[in-house]
Amino acid sequence: MFGRRKSDGGGGKLAGDPHVADSSAGGYDDEAARYGAYGDAPDFVPSDGSTMDPDSGVKRGLKNRHLSMMALAGIIGPGLLVGAGGALRNGGPASLLIGFGVIGIIAFAIMQSLGEITTIFPGGGSFVSLAERMVDKSFSVAVGWNYFIIWAAVLANEYNVICSILTYWVPQVPLWGWFLILWTIFFGFQLLGVEAFGEAEFWLALLKLLGLTAYFIFAIIYAAGGLVGQKEPLGFRYWHDPGPFNGNGFKGVAQVFVFTSTFYAGVESVAVAATETRNPGVAVPQAIRQVFWRIIFVYMGSAFFFGITCPANADGLVNGGSKALKSPMTIALQNAGWEGGVHLINAFILITCLSAVNSSIYIGSRTILYMAQSGKAPSFIGWTNKRGVPVWAILITNAVGAISMMNVSTGASKAYQYIVNLSGVSTFLVWGSISFIHIRFRRAWVAQNRDVNEIPFKSLWYPLIAYFGVAINLFLALVQGWTTLSPFDAGNFVDAYILLPLFGLIYVTGKIYWRGKDKVKRSWEIDLDSGRRTDLDQKGVLPEDEAFQREKIPFWKKLWNLL
Repeated sequence: MFGRRKSDGGGGKLAGDPHVADSSAGGYDDEAARYGAYGDAPDFVPSDGSTMDPDSGVKRGLKNRHLSMMALAGIIGPGLLVGAGGALRNGGPASLLIGFGVIGIIAFAIMQSLGEITTIFPGGGSFVSLAERMVDKSFSVAVGWNYFIIWAAVLANEYNVICSILTYWVPQVPLWGWFLILWTIFFGFQLLGVEAFGEAEFWLALLKLLGLTAYFIFAIIYAAGGLVGQKEPLGFRYWHDPGPFNGNGFKGVAQVFVFTSTFYAGVESVAVAATETRNPGVAVPQAIRQVFWRIIFVYMGSAFFFGITCPANADGLVNGGSKALKSPMTIALQNAGWEGGVHLINAFILITCLSAVNSSIYIGSRTILYMAQSGKAPSFIGWTNKRGVPVWAILITNAVGAISMMNVSTGASKAYQYIVNLSGVSTFLVWGSISFIHIRFRRAWVAQNRDVNEIPFKSLWYPLIAYFGVAINLFLALVQGWTTLSPFDAGNFVDAYILLPLFGLIYVTGKIYWRGKDKVKRSWEIDLDSGRRTDLDQKGVLPEDEAFQREKIPFWKKLWNLL
């Protein structure tokens, strides 16, 4: 259907039909291809036992714990630690809490929809490829390039932050020098393969969770007046002065929405990684559930404790020298009497940058890889080597990070800021598209007389949650730039709304390019069988053996899986 590439275990070959693969190519047999992993046929595996994905050529090397940690703390970068300072300054602590809470509810709704369609179809490209399957190819192109724009903007921002931190510590090396060094290191690391990425992301994400936990404990002690030498409790002083909304009212709340949507971008990345996961049937639903704890602990926790430990009118939020000096965490530590706290926060932000750059390259490269393999990007980008590494996709995505060097020039720095700001509205467009794809999937499932109980992971509260996702994301995409209207700011207005007509332009261009060959799928025409597979680590386990298998799992693993 998509004309995707498949691997023969050695890489470099192209496939005509990915759904009927012979045994020599490490593909599925005819019966398996016809029924799918969750159909009426018995479980099946690639006939040569290969861990290579037969359609895309990538390696299924991510373990359950890798995907779980990505769901809990992956992609969290300096946007949260530093960018939250800008949101706090514009809106105040109450606006920050409201913004994180509202966008958190939306993110939860999107992840429910995404969990259902990704668990049953964990193939390459996730929702980008499913946009073609459930709607049409032009819609898939529009969603895919908008998603790539998110990670191009995020990657450029992360490179800029990490280079600024290193320049702050070692000013003898210019910003562009650090960029070249880091660009080479990250490119080389990504070429090691998905296992190296997964392991690095696991430990870096764990460090981020531990760092945030330490700060939350400090905030509780600080608010309670328990620090050494502290004369009186801090309490909720900053909610009274300068106030919960910092004098900006609803306008401040609206501005915070754009900030927080950027912070939340990436919760959907577990779906992109599903193709390279050993056990998507287990790992994806588990990761989807853990996004709830990410929203509560990471985002809502940060919003609450930033608001009580840092005043919204702090001078450092505007005039801080380095990036870390503009972080609410740094200002809180300095107000508590630790002037040297900037170095600790710099180190913490450096860790988050390493994780964020690593993840941005991974997600961006896989996005254009799967697009290239389905004819939505230049075909050479879809090549993977014999170890399942998409070399060209990684090289091109990492090269986009050079946009960050625009910030070195005074004239180009404003254009750079416009580019970074694009990621906010792109997030709303992509999230709304995911909910729409979910609706199309369910309609096709019912139209083809399938039993809903056969769906491996069912989203909560369907159809309300899916329609809510479409409506609220469309609404936020339309209103997120209204603050630029009075007083009117032409540059910020264009930046806020340029991607809305661009999305439509890409769609119309695709329709013209594939004129007559790209019709919107009817519900009864949608393919609901191909691309479904079982988990690699559950092959050959018979139902009657499940109780025995559970007894063999150590207690600490059972506790981890429960969490």
